[in-house]
Amino acid sequence: MNKPMIGVLPLYDDEKDSYWMLPGYMKAIEHEGGIPVMLPLTTDADTIAALAGTFDGFLFTGGHDINPELYDEQAEAFCGKLCGERDIMEVQLFNLAVELDKPAFGICRGLQLFNVAAGGSLYQDIPAQMDSLHKINHKQKPPYSRPEHSVHIQENSLLHNIVGTEVLQVNSYHHQGIKKLPDSLTAAATAEDGLIEAVVMENKTFILAVQWHPEFSYESDTNSQKLFSAFVNSCKS
Repeated sequence: MNKPMIGVLPLYDDEKDSYWMLPGYMKAIEHEGGIPVMLPLTTDADTIAALAGTFDGFLFTGGHDINPELYDEQAEAFCGKLCGERDIMEVQLFNLAVELDKPAFGICRGLQLFNVAAGGSLYQDIPAQMDSLHKINHKQKPPYSRPEHSVHIQENSLLHNIVGTEVLQVNSYHHQGIKKLPDSLTAAATAEDGLIEAVVMENKTFILAVQWHPEFSYESDTNSQKLFSAFVNSCKS
């Protein structure tokens, strides 16, 4: 049985000038029958194109904030650390994945990256910029495997087809979020404060991103397992 080769976007440690990886991303893919491979961090267009053509699918990981210049804003004081190399590589790789119809699964920053790459914008800091009558905690304390708030799933969406429920309890660890959604993406889940928590791109094999962290909860949470299973299975076709 052939196992799909899945490229996992690297995490970057500024202080140590090193690449690193959370084991949950890798183990969840392995558990569902895929072979995860951490990609090099590169801005070389030819290398990125070669990666896009080589792998069966891509997991866009969490990490740094995205440079607000990519959505025509200046960075505010509450914007976090940026990584220009990640931004360049991931925008190019996402666009190639869309063009080639390669499965792409985004988690946390991954969701925000999909949104910005497709022409949307972000709240640089949810507590500072998002007005809502219903306040919820988007940055929980450990353990990160436990649920923090609920999200409402859009009926008949890809996400709904995967998890089979209209309300999902999720963990949460982020300070940025989607402000403007581009036309090419559809909201698949929202939190009780109105923040978009998942997006899909219609008419593609598998372009899905979530704001929460199934890599922290996949060992104990069935719905997290379903997400990784659906992603890995889409990479087999």
